[in-house]
Amino acid sequence: MKNKATLRKVLRYIRKYIGLMLLSMLLAVITVAGALAIPILIGNVIDCLVPVNGVINIDAIPPMLLVIGIVAGITALLQWLMGVINNRIVFDVVRDIRNDAFRHIEVLPLSYLDTKSTGDIVSRVISDADQFADGLLLGFSQLFTGVVTILGTLGFMLALDPWITLAVVVLTPVSLLVARFIANSTYNMFKKRSEILGEQTACIDETIGNQKTVKAFCREDEATAKFEEINERLEKCSLRATFFSSLTNPSTRFVNSLVYAAVGLFGALSVIDGSATGAAGITVGELSCFLSYANRYTKPFNEISGVVTELQNALACAARLFELIEEPPQSPDAENALVLNDAKGSIKAEDVSFSYVPDRGLIEGFNIEIKPGQKVAIVGPTGCGKTTFINLLMRFYDVTGGAIYADGTDIRNITRRSLRSSYGMVLQETRLITGTIRDNIVMGKPDATDEEVIAAAKASHAHSFIKRLPQGYNTPIGEDGGTLSQGQKQLLCITRIMLCQPPMLILDEATSSIDTRTELKIQDAFMKLMKGRTSFIVAHRLSTIRDADVILVMNNGSIIEQGTHESLLSAGGFYARLYNSQFSEI
Repeated sequence: MKNKATLRKVLRYIRKYIGLMLLSMLLAVITVAGALAIPILIGNVIDCLVPVNGVINIDAIPPMLLVIGIVAGITALLQWLMGVINNRIVFDVVRDIRNDAFRHIEVLPLSYLDTKSTGDIVSRVISDADQFADGLLLGFSQLFTGVVTILGTLGFMLALDPWITLAVVVLTPVSLLVARFIANSTYNMFKKRSEILGEQTACIDETIGNQKTVKAFCREDEATAKFEEINERLEKCSLRATFFSSLTNPSTRFVNSLVYAAVGLFGALSVIDGSATGAAGITVGELSCFLSYANRYTKPFNEISGVVTELQNALACAARLFELIEEPPQSPDAENALVLNDAKGSIKAEDVSFSYVPDRGLIEGFNIEIKPGQKVAIVGPTGCGKTTFINLLMRFYDVTGGAIYADGTDIRNITRRSLRSSYGMVLQETRLITGTIRDNIVMGKPDATDEEVIAAAKASHAHSFIKRLPQGYNTPIGEDGGTLSQGQKQLLCITRIMLCQPPMLILDEATSSIDTRTELKIQDAFMKLMKGRTSFIVAHRLSTIRDADVILVMNNGSIIEQGTHESLLSAGGFYARLYNSQFSEI
């Protein structure tokens, strides 16, 4: 049932190219007709070589050979054209599915992406799509042509001799039953192989992407052992799937050989009987034609059995792609959602609760009111909910209870795009794209001039190291920043914010990878940038947030203290102990 459902989904994509499909089918019929006409013409040539009353009609042979050559040439040309059309259909379909898959990834909730392996998702979009294309192309190339060949050959054979044709038809269902049994058995095997392949891709992606960590902790042997274990499972699963699928061809070939032998036996007896008694039998040329047709009739069963096996693999891969495409997307913006323009920066959280896991609470009864232009520091031990609150502010996740208001409007009633555009965000983890230094800086403002880019870089103190690069702002870098240091990568991320000048800022350990001297300069630049802007600063180094207007002290998902640095210290509570622990004398 699942196999049929997947096939229906594939057909919905193919439906867009129905015109090309019909043209391909028409060409298939014409090429099969041409291919089936050639044995008749060859049979006529053979009959011309058989003496009639001691005379061989040699003069009739050259024109027949010329006709055979023309028919063969036209058939070959049309087969090539059919192949071009089939390739076009297949790769357009795969392109559409890949586009849909990638577009859907962009609208999936972060809760899905946070719980799924990146390597598995990549494997679905790349490897599974490639294997699906291979199986679909084989299906287009051989499946319909094979069916037409079977029907056409059957018609020609019936016209020549119904009794010999009957012997062929009686043995045919055996081949079909064998092919169907093996095809049904291999679908689950190929699906399991695709899943393990996704696991292997995830392992490779994780290991290579974190190679420095692997080497730093001397985990090479463990990483290799994990890969080898997955690789061994993949080998066993692949061998089993391939073994069972490979049984199809020899099994059907055995049945087909029986068909060919039966045709040869009955045909030879018919020729001998006709020659001996003068009764209406078949000629030697017709026997030659019949043997050729018997071979052509059985050959598509071999091809179709192989195609069916490949289609099982293709459908298994397509099923994984459709699973991704059909994952529920993030909830759409409200129908009358507000576009937040020129945000003032007023933020209010009212009795907010949230949990990543339904039965395990994280934030409960969270209340706060931030006035426009205030600088708000959020501190607390690891896992207390600081970054989670930032995720809720940006609507990376929606609250499960209560509400967060921006400029007096529930953020669930504001378009995500306009809300997120109102924030400038610098995280502890840098995120760079493949491109030039300039490409990475202008992500939030693509139309920025060179003067604006340079001014932002100077404000973030990134200009000095950028101009020392081989091509300056046009120096290409990879998604991981190439040879740039962690501090330089973070300076580029800070430069993005300096360029965009958003109405609200979120700084989550924004200077954690920068040396102390540069950090002091950037803190000064941030002070100028934050002036008049509502700013949220997540920090572990409490010395960096002493001048904050409000300090929120979080623990276990709740605000347990709030106030200025001085008032919290004088209170002698949790913040005071946290602060003093960083500066206590030993």
